[in-house]
Amino acid sequence: MRLEHATDDSQPGGTQMRGSSISFIFPIFNESENIPHLYERVCDTIGGLPYAVELLFVNDGSTDNSLELLRALQQSDSRVTIIDFARNYGHQLAVTAGLDAATGEAVIVMDSDLQDPPAVALELIEQWEAGHDVVYAQRRTRKDTPFKKLTAAAFYKVLQRVSEIDIPPNTGDFRLLDRRVVDEVNKFREHDRFIRGMVSYVGFSQVAVEFDRDERFAGSTGYPLRKMMKLAADGILGFSTFPLTVISRVGFAAAALSVVGVLYALFMKLFVPSAVIEGWTFIVISVLFMGGLQLMMLGILGGYVGRIYTQVQNRPLYGVRAVYSSRPVSDVLR
Repeated sequence: MRLEHATDDSQPGGTQMRGSSISFIFPIFNESENIPHLYERVCDTIGGLPYAVELLFVNDGSTDNSLELLRALQQSDSRVTIIDFARNYGHQLAVTAGLDAATGEAVIVMDSDLQDPPAVALELIEQWEAGHDVVYAQRRTRKDTPFKKLTAAAFYKVLQRVSEIDIPPNTGDFRLLDRRVVDEVNKFREHDRFIRGMVSYVGFSQVAVEFDRDERFAGSTGYPLRKMMKLAADGILGFSTFPLTVISRVGFAAAALSVVGVLYALFMKLFVPSAVIEGWTFIVISVLFMGGLQLMMLGILGGYVGRIYTQVQNRPLYGVRAVYSSRPVSDVLR
């Protein structure tokens, strides 16, 4: 049962107490080296909060002993809830499961590798208490490889140019969402998910909190190049029809060039027949150019058609093997 949106009570410093509880969501995939340190730092951070706190860990098909560590935490701390996926579904669906299960009046999504400093959550909460519905953590600096920085910068530049909504640059999923925003985002059930785009799409009052992103504490990234490219495609194709517009424009340009080429060939054949050289070079180049162009356009169209196919299958977004919680399972998987 979800909590009703509470009325505001005055707080010191001009802020407003906007609710009675806060949920934290942590997607977990092979984070056994990070879990103890993450839990310790989060507990230190939330110790003085005047809210009931819920810690939601979504085990996304980990193959190490992450689940055993989480279960030990859950047995010693009633605030901990574990959603154990039946297999690895990916980061965005792990966050989705957390949003589905969260009961807090505010929900904070945070990575589990400690690149998102837990202390920044206090600044997110301050802005939420001040009246903002979405508070996203925006990276002021980041300790990543030059390749990661370059590709991230290129992705956000492309996204800003082609997206039909305003998605802030240098942001991840580290953010606070008010209960009203969570309820709106939970209505979105598409399979190819780009949650930060969905949050921007629903609107509400949104503000940034800048922070310096740390290095991964331990382990390897859960976003190798293949997954980064898929997330980029989800962001661009999910919130822009620009690639379809490109296809149309390129098609018209190619058609115009073809007409010019036909007119040129006819002119030379009729008026300068001596200059026409029999050969296959021009034909081969033309065929290869047009064939490559068509395959490129079909590939973009195929990306959209594939998403339509996946969506109309209407399969569940994720499967849950087990839930470990002090709450009834039916309450977690509502």
